[in-house]
Amino acid sequence: MGVGKKLIFNLTPIFYIKFMIPVITSIFSCFLLIASVAFGAEMMIGGTTRYTVQKGDRLELIGAKLGVFWKNIAKENNLDPKAPCVPGQELKVNTRKIVPQIIEDGIIVNIADRTLYFFKMGKLTTYPVGVGLAREDEFGDWRTPTGKFVVVGKRKNPTWSVPESIQLEMAFKGREVEETVPPGPKNPLGRYAIQTSIPGVLIHETIWPASVYRFQSHGCVRMLPEHIEKLFEEVEKGTKGEIIYEPVKVLITQDGKPYLEVRTDTYKRISSLRDRVWKLIDERGIRDKVDAVRVEQTIKDESGIAEDIALYPKEGPASYMTKTLYQKFFDFFKPRPKNEKKSSELPRSSISQSLLQGGFARQLMAG
Repeated sequence: MGVGKKLIFNLTPIFYIKFMIPVITSIFSCFLLIASVAFGAEMMIGGTTRYTVQKGDRLELIGAKLGVFWKNIAKENNLDPKAPCVPGQELKVNTRKIVPQIIEDGIIVNIADRTLYFFKMGKLTTYPVGVGLAREDEFGDWRTPTGKFVVVGKRKNPTWSVPESIQLEMAFKGREVEETVPPGPKNPLGRYAIQTSIPGVLIHETIWPASVYRFQSHGCVRMLPEHIEKLFEEVEKGTKGEIIYEPVKVLITQDGKPYLEVRTDTYKRISSLRDRVWKLIDERGIRDKVDAVRVEQTIKDESGIAEDIALYPKEGPASYMTKTLYQKFFDFFKPRPKNEKKSSELPRSSISQSLLQGGFARQLMAG
């Protein structure tokens, strides 16, 4: 990656603008995901990607793998949700989301976006997760609780001690009541379990992969086998974390461009999503910079995708972005007075970050 970066910045401005946009997108999308924790207090990850359907895939399972609501995938690719997926078919998927909270080291689980954010040594890794049912009944409250926690233990091939509330549910449904389930293919905890200090809440492998990125557990945090294997090795006992519930997120890029992400209030904890959105916008002082029509449409869709809500001039966003892109490059490369302080220069990494977050490269290509 270092060689590619050096090559790009040794090019002339005109050649860079006309021919290197795809390189910017590919190189710095990876750079953003791995190292962007150091850029500041706000971050947006993901974007438009392609997924090739594998044998045995269903829309729900694809959504679980990528951390995307399966109905979004069906809508974006004009698929019949009831029709089987065809192996080899290429799907377009938008995974863009706003990181709800940035910490130096530890775990953040946002129930609303069913994502686990793992921060370690300046790097961020994200994993789609399954969380608790949006239900409270005579047997218990199955919603995943919020709050701060500490990792108090790690268990490989764990035995599941079935909670009394689930035993009661088993009896009510006429199933055999089990007090413990030994390790093996029928153990709902799978092969790996990370114990948190929140009573009854484990982060564990699931034997039901399609339940990931959905609200189907009894309160625990479920992960795909290939994901929990990595997290189990990386996370240490004593790691701090927090489970939050935030269906609305607002981000302002380094270029001042606002994004909004709205998800369904599955646990019914927000009195009005619309009021919550406009309150966050007002708190950021950007009401005059957002397009109210775009904001209201994003609220209505509840797609869970971070959407551009900027208010653009009449000529449209593509024209505006193209002008801004050219201006940034020419300002950066133009000669500076010898007595001008170097501290006033914008770091090249910041320019790359601005281009990526602001979407200038993609807008120029589209234009």
